[in-house]
Amino acid sequence: MSGSIDFNITRMGYIEFLVTDLERARDFYVDVIGLYETERDAEHVYLRAIEDREHHCIVLRKAPQPGVSHFAFKVECEEDLDRLHAKFTTLKRPVRWLADNQRTAQGRTLLVQDPLNFAVAFYAEMASAPWLLQKYHLHRHGCPTRLDHVNVLTPDAHRGYEWYCNDLGFRPAEITEGEAPEHRIWASWLYRKATVHDIAVMNGPGPRVHHAGISLMDPMGVIRACDALAGAGYADNIERGPARHGISNALFVYIRDPDGNRFELYTGDYLTTDRNSEPLRWSLDNPRRQTYWGPPPPRRWFEEHMSVHDIMTGKPIPPTEPLLRAVPTYVD
Repeated sequence: MSGSIDFNITRMGYIEFLVTDLERARDFYVDVIGLYETERDAEHVYLRAIEDREHHCIVLRKAPQPGVSHFAFKVECEEDLDRLHAKFTTLKRPVRWLADNQRTAQGRTLLVQDPLNFAVAFYAEMASAPWLLQKYHLHRHGCPTRLDHVNVLTPDAHRGYEWYCNDLGFRPAEITEGEAPEHRIWASWLYRKATVHDIAVMNGPGPRVHHAGISLMDPMGVIRACDALAGAGYADNIERGPARHGISNALFVYIRDPDGNRFELYTGDYLTTDRNSEPLRWSLDNPRRQTYWGPPPPRRWFEEHMSVHDIMTGKPIPPTEPLLRAVPTYVD
């Protein structure tokens, strides 16, 4: 899979979580996690973080079952949307433009089912919103600054790496690979903005979304977020951490929302401004890649994931088992 890249994806844009109780989800993300409500209607709540200058980075949409409707990348200009439309049409992948009532505050938005079967949107314009970075009196708990990345599972992570790098122009910051001579890629952390990743592509049953990563202002934000969760009665929603990743170097804690959707609060990674740098390479057998320090992940961190939906029917896509399976390290 290859092709010329005549468009510019600039960064992770937003993710749309499906939730069964919109008010409960809104209160959790705003009052406990510390995100900010920009707008709402009967079916959606639109949220943003401290650094955001756009209308939203997370959308909560009322639905019968939880999961991820789609995630989105921002592109540089309107013409990029037409070039992407042509690319996915040539690949004979499902593609459609979101209707006016499906894209509050966004300009033209292209929704595709990519070759890995993920529902991915692309947009160039979104309405602006007040910048909250220096509204310190409004900052709460962990002080979430932006939606940083999404982490996905696909049955062939090596193919996923090649799709994102060769066809969409992403660059690898870090990879997990098998031993010589094959050097098969089991996971990759890929970026367009100048941080470790906008998307991580993992080997596993897919298409599934493992988590969305939300950046925090400082390391103590991880502790303040955990305190806020416990104080609000959500201590059991803390799934993994606090701990530090070897890959990305980030301090983190993984959280499940009231519907079970998973997100990571994340801080302390590094810049990737030198785009000619070789990716950092981790052996599949190195346990420090997942957990530099801290307890190993629980079983459900490996075994539970968020559903991905068909862009034409709206129905969840059944996952396909991976071609090859790594042996996880977990505790019960």
